[in-house]
Amino acid sequence: MGRRWRDGHGELVVHGGDGVPSVRVPLEVATSYRARTKGLLGRDALDGAILLSPANSVHTFRMRMPIDVAYLDRGLRVLTVRTMRPGRLGMPRFRARHVIEAMAGAMGEWGMREGARVEVVVPAEDG
Repeated sequence: MGRRWRDGHGELVVHGGDGVPSVRVPLEVATSYRARTKGLLGRDALDGAILLSPANSVHTFRMRMPIDVAYLDRGLRVLTVRTMRPGRLGMPRFRARHVIEAMAGAMGEWGMREGARVEVVVPAEDG
C-alpha cells in the first residue's frame, strides 16, 4: 500500500464519520528532501495544509506561527493530532509514515482527529 507522490499541489480530503460530510482542503505535497526540509519555514500563513512524506516527526524551529500536526500511518489513518508552538521538537511517531501540517486550529475545524481517514488527491500526470 505504498504511496508515491511528487512535490506539487493537490487536495486533502478528510472523511467525516457518523454522517459528517467530508471536507476538502487545498494541499501542498512535499516529498523531496529539499521540499520536506523547507516545509513551512519563513511563512506567516498557509492556505490549507502541507503533506510531508515520508516523515514521522517534525520541528517548529524558525517557524513564525503555531501549527497543527497530524501523524498518519501507511493507510492514511490519523494516529494523533498535536498543536505545536514555534521552537519545539516533536517526538517521532514510530508507526507514522506521513505528516500533515496546517495553521493551528484548522484541523479541529476539518474534523481531523485520531482515527479519522484522509485521502490525498493529486492531478493525474501527463504522459
